[in-house]
Amino acid sequence: MKNDRWVYYKDVKPQDMGGGVTRRVLAYSDDLMVVENTFEKGAVGSLHHHPHTQITYVASGAFEFEIDGVKNVVRKGDTMLKTNDVIHGCVCLEAGVLLDIFNPYRKDFVED
Repeated sequence: MKNDRWVYYKDVKPQDMGGGVTRRVLAYSDDLMVVENTFEKGAVGSLHHHPHTQITYVASGAFEFEIDGVKNVVRKGDTMLKTNDVIHGCVCLEAGVLLDIFNPYRKDFVED
């Protein structure tokens, strides 16, 4: 799937991440990756950090995000920048979808 020019949503099997979260790894290369995360209301994205720069776009729903100790509620259309190794996580307030863009790609999300 790495470096595939066309990635069709219908062909990407969702991964049950547990706790009401489903992940779909979409298009990616060595430098960039797009991942869709679907959250049920009350699902938690535990506080964590990683050596990747990440931008998150809220496609739907509402989430309380914590980034580097600061909490804010975000909704459809909002974006967040998480620089390398910053601690971040979220709680889903209204069922929704987050689109994550990573640089470089998350090797731990795929088997090449």
